[in-house]
Amino acid sequence: MTNTALRYHLSGMVPNDPRWAIQAADSAKYLANYQALAKELKICIVPGTIIEKQEGPNGTPIFYNTAYFISNDGSILGSYIKKNIWHPERPHLTSSGLDRHVAIDTPIGRVGMLICWDLAFPEAFRELIADGADIVIIPTYWTPHDASADCIKYNPNTEGLFLETTLTARAFENTCGIIFCNAAGPSKDFLGLSQITLPLVGPVARMGSEEGICVADMDLKVLEVAEQNYKVRQDIKKDDWHYVYRHSSK
Repeated sequence: MTNTALRYHLSGMVPNDPRWAIQAADSAKYLANYQALAKELKICIVPGTIIEKQEGPNGTPIFYNTAYFISNDGSILGSYIKKNIWHPERPHLTSSGLDRHVAIDTPIGRVGMLICWDLAFPEAFRELIADGADIVIIPTYWTPHDASADCIKYNPNTEGLFLETTLTARAFENTCGIIFCNAAGPSKDFLGLSQITLPLVGPVARMGSEEGICVADMDLKVLEVAEQNYKVRQDIKKDDWHYVYRHSSK
C-alpha cells in the first residue's frame, strides 16, 4: 500500500485544462505501463484511478474515473467505474449508473473495488459482499478541503474523523477487510490516513499524512470469526435483499 496521490494521480482534477482531455484519451498507454510493471515485479497492482475518455451519444465525449486490478502476471482481472460521484465532479465525470458492483477473483482472494466517495455508501459494500468479496480496495483523493467552512467550525478535523470512523464501521458491518489508499502530503492540504482495516481489530496498519509505503499482513481468519459472530453474509444471501442505485445531478 502506498500513501500518495492515488486518484487523479496522472492528470489531477483540472477538467477545464485542454490537456486533461488529451491525457484521458491516452489512458490505455498508461494502463499498459502498469501491466508491464506488475509483470516485471510479480506483484498485483491497483494503480491510482485513471480518467478515461470515451465517445458518448452524438459523439459527445464522456469521462469516467476507473480503477483496475492488475494481476502479478500483468493481466487485467477486473475494473470498476466510480458510481457515486462527489458533487463538484458531476459536471465533468459520468457515473457507472445502474451497473452492479461486482467482485473479482484474484491471487489475493475475492476482491471488490470502490473509489473515494463510494466509501460513504454502505449499499456499495453490501453488493460487493453479496458477490463474495472478502477485501475491498479503495483508491482515494480525499482532503481536508472537502469540508465546508461551516463543517470546520464544528470540527477542524471533520474529514479525518469521517474516514477513521467510517472505514472501521464498514469493516465491521460487512465482515470484510479494507485496503484504503489516500492522497498524502503536507497536512495543511492532505489527510493521508491510508490504512488496512479488519473487523474485530480495526486498523492493522495505518499511515499519517506523510508519503510512503506500508507493508502489512492481513489475517483473513478474522473475517471468518467476524462472520460467525455477526452473520452478515448469511443475512444478505436472502432472496429479498437488493441494492438499487439512483443518481441525481442535483
